[in-house]
Formats: sequence, C-alpha cells, structure tokens
Amino acid sequence: MKDLAKLDYRYGEEQDTALILRYIKELAEYEGLPNEVKTDEATLKEWLFDKERAKVLFPLLDGKPIGFCVYFYNFSTFLGKSGLYIEDIYIEERYRGKGFGKQLIQKMFKLAKDEQLGRVEWACLNDNEPSFEFYVSQGAEPMSEWTVFRMVDS
Repeated sequence: MKDLAKLDYRYGEEQDTALILRYIKELAEYEGLPNEVKTDEATLKEWLFDKERAKVLFPLLDGKPIGFCVYFYNFSTFLGKSGLYIEDIYIEERYRGKGFGKQLIQKMFKLAKDEQLGRVEWACLNDNEPSFEFYVSQGAEPMSEWTVFRMVDS
C-alpha cells in the first residue's frame, strides 16, 4: 500500500475539464446512473471555470489525480454562516480501500474548519451501502428528518 503522506492536492483548472467529465461518468457508472449524465466538456468549462460556480479538488498520488471532489458554498440562515456542499466525491476504483477516500473527506472537513464554515453536507443514495457506511464511519450523521427535493428544467 502507498504511503498516505504522499497524497497531495491541487485545484482543478480549465485543462482538466476532460478528466472531470471522465470522473463524473465513472461515478455515475458506480452509482448505477450512467444515463443521468447530461453534461459535456463545454458546459463544465462554462460553469466550473468561466462562471466559477463550484470548485474541483483533486487528490494526487505521486503527482497524478486519483479522484476528485466537486464542491460549492451554501449558506445556513440558522447558523448565520456559509457551509460547504459536496456535490461529488470520488476515488478511482483501483485506489479504494487504501484510506484515500478517508483522507479526501478529512481534507474537506479541514478546509471547512479553516474557513470557519458552519457545516459540510452532501447526499448519498440510500442503496449505496458501502458509501453510506463509510460516511457514518467518518462521523457523519444521516439526516432522516429531511427530504431532498429537486426541480429540473426540462
């Protein structure tokens, strides 16, 4: 197993758009939702890099990306603080089970703490038992009293 201390990070840049799309498609495949991916490189470039609506953080092993985390900031009126919302978090299959996912999620918690944010939130498919168990093992609590709603522009 690789030494976890060698895991570094860098933010995504416009030239990473194809890699970001690849990771989105791999994540969708893992979640059993490959037909849900409607985006393309041009759309990602526009929203991630031109409009800067979200950030992409790559975990690096020996200088090469092994996954990604896409996140953005939200705001809690109850806390009176911004929060961090993780849209996607993904580690390539061959690197799973080695502690890299744990290190990436801990990196996101540390980023939120360093920025004095109120909380870190994300959604997990109910039938994604491995991820659900992983998040709980990291101290996350499922919010059973809330229901996620969505409206889609058709």
